[in-house]
Parts: sequence; C-alpha cells; structure tokens
Amino acid sequence: MKLLRNLAITALFALAYPGVASAGVSVIDGTEPERQARWEEISEYVFGDRPIEAGDDHIAIEAPRRAQDPALVPITLKVLKKDEVRAVHLVIDDNPSPYAAKITIGPAGDPSEIRLRVRVNDYTNIHAVAETADGKLYQTRAFVKASGGCSAPISVADAEALEGAGQMKMKFGEGDKTGSATLMIRHPNFSGMQMNQVTRLYTPARYLDHVKVSYGDKTVFELKGDISLSSDPVIGFAYDPSETGEFIVQATDTKGASWKESFVVPARTN
Repeated sequence: MKLLRNLAITALFALAYPGVASAGVSVIDGTEPERQARWEEISEYVFGDRPIEAGDDHIAIEAPRRAQDPALVPITLKVLKKDEVRAVHLVIDDNPSPYAAKITIGPAGDPSEIRLRVRVNDYTNIHAVAETADGKLYQTRAFVKASGGCSAPISVADAEALEGAGQMKMKFGEGDKTGSATLMIRHPNFSGMQMNQVTRLYTPARYLDHVKVSYGDKTVFELKGDISLSSDPVIGFAYDPSETGEFIVQATDTKGASWKESFVVPARTN
C-alpha cells in the first residue's frame, strides 16, 4: 500500500501545499508492470475488493495519444451496452488526484457517448470503468502523453477568472433524432497547483464538484468531479428525446457556491 499512501499524500499536497506536489510519485518512465501495480492500488481505493473485468465490449475510451494542450485534453467515453450501464468512472492514473469523475446516468439519460475535457499531469493510463445496474464493473484504458496539465496557469488573474462563475450555455445537436447536447459551464476549476501569475502565490483549490442535469422531472445525469476536470468544463452527453419539458442544470463547487439554469429543449426532428 506504499504507492497508495504516496498517491494520497500527493493529492493532499496538491491541494494544501501545491509547491511540494511536484515531488510526488510519478511513473512517467515506469514499466507496464509498475503502471499495472499503480492501477491495482487506485482501483482498490476507489472500488474496494469488487472485481473489475476487461470491458472492451462494454465501454470504449477515445483520447489523443499525445495531448496538444495538457490542460484541455478531450476525452470521449462510448458505452457499447447502454441498456446495462448505469454509471461511468474516469480515472487518470498518474494525476495528483486520479479519480477524475463519476457520471451516473438517470432515467432520461443515454450513456452511449459522454465527452469531457480533462487535465493530464504526466504520461499516464486513463481508465474508464463502466458500472452496470447489477453492480458489475468493466474497464478499458487509453495511454496519453502529456505533462503539467494540473499546474498549468490560467491566463487571467484569479478574481477575473471567477467573474461570471456558474454561467452556463447549452448547445443542442442540429437535426438530431436521438438527442445530444453540450453543456458549457464557466468556472476556473482551480486545482490548487496553479501559480497566480501576478502574486506568484499558489491559488487555493476551488472546483466544480457536482453537476446535475434533469429533463422535466427525470434525471439525465449527475457528475461528481475533481481537480482533473479542465477549467470552464464542457460536457457532451446524450439524452432520451421522448421526454418533455426543459433541461434544468444544477451545479455546486467546493466553496459552497451553487447555480441553477434552465434551457428549452428543441422539438424532436422526425
């Protein structure tokens, strides 16, 4: 469990003492057995002793082999057996806080495709774990080459970055017969590892930790996030177009701020 203890210490230092976080454990040059050992410790921490089976027939992950911007790495999760899957877990193995997100699918949701932008701090495996309604777990992975995404500074001062936090936009698929949308939320998602370029001090962590989208009175999805989600999160998702009503989006961050917005869903194309 030494690796897991180091992992936890690294995550805590990333939030409380960001300047020291770079001294944490990394297997950027690690062997495949070392990477596998790291995943086994992380998965035990997240999922306990629940078995995780190979899941290429349940879930797929699309990610760039080499990230152009380590602070904005596009990830697409594709659920292949959508009628069975009720939640998707995203783990970025070598990030200071590896458990990036849990997306729970509601009765108005469609898990067939979920799109996110994440921070990647080192060369790393990224694991996607599908959880079925009966509690079984299936995993797949992709390897991404990137460095420094969690500490990459935001281009404006902290106060300016927080202006308009919680503002939302929703873009719907054009001519969409199945139901797809992209949610954009303004929020810097401070990781605790970023240096303020004006004060030269580290900005305390403050990030979106919960996002819920409802369609009428039914949940589309709930997302629990961490510091690995990029600033100004963009979440692409699918939904059941047979429902009626408005989208209601609720979001909170780790400082207790909360926001709520509604969006008119366009009429379904026949």
